[in-house]
Amino acid sequence: MVEKLEDILTRFGNKIADDAQKLAGQGARPTLLPDRHPVRDFFIAEILDWALKADRHSMEHPFFSLSKKPDTRIRRYEHNGISVTVTPSVLGIATIWDKDILLYCISVLTEALNQGREISRTVRLTAYNLLVSTNRTTGGRSYDELKGALERLRGTSITTNIITNGTRKARGFGLIDNWDIVERSPVGGRMLAVEVTLNKWLYDALLAREVLTLNRDYFRLSGGLERRLYELARKHCGNQGKWGIGLELLHKKSGSTGTVREFRRKVKGIATADVLPDYSLQYEPEADSVLFHTRKP
Repeated sequence: MVEKLEDILTRFGNKIADDAQKLAGQGARPTLLPDRHPVRDFFIAEILDWALKADRHSMEHPFFSLSKKPDTRIRRYEHNGISVTVTPSVLGIATIWDKDILLYCISVLTEALNQGREISRTVRLTAYNLLVSTNRTTGGRSYDELKGALERLRGTSITTNIITNGTRKARGFGLIDNWDIVERSPVGGRMLAVEVTLNKWLYDALLAREVLTLNRDYFRLSGGLERRLYELARKHCGNQGKWGIGLELLHKKSGSTGTVREFRRKVKGIATADVLPDYSLQYEPEADSVLFHTRKP
């Protein structure tokens, strides 16, 4: 009886998320997804109390696809001497939702450093904890999607000259080096634990504390562009009052593959919806620019 009820709740949660994402794709006003786990599980309460961390470099530069549709195009980005080339596998470029796995790994390792514990590039994760911490449902479909995300992260190749840990040199690497399912449930074969090996480039950035704290409501943002705009606001605006940027440059830095005109329309919609955690934004038509404001300067 308990399993049937869990399946019903899981399907209901998936439907809410799917409907929200479909509406966002149809141009409806962006909304925050519900908090799927308002009652905190005692066994993962400590994890949920840790600060959510992200590396500054992937917040600054467009590494990830903003769409859940497979994108197999090679992307090239250059700005102020920084170059980034993103080469997908046949499965497509890793998406900004796949990045949740990296955020979880970075947060786990940063907390370990703060506690004075030794760390390595290989992180062992409990799949259930990851799903709950990133505000996902915990049904079978979510575990399948987790496996797909790991594959896209492993298959996406980055070539860049971004400085990490004080060193600038051209480097090529996958978003993760590899992953392994190390435990499966005896009932149904569902993954219980997985080991993820981060690439050395990201690990070096983490060791150098080149990370920033994110609001956990980031995981409640249903749209890829909303997530990306929040990252850029957090990176550039921080805790200061405001940050302005021309719309065409914002379009470039976001990694959006749509036209500037379509991007402008979406930004206006996000500004009206006003759902970004910690920040509000407004479109300024005379300058064709966007101004981000910190809600609590």
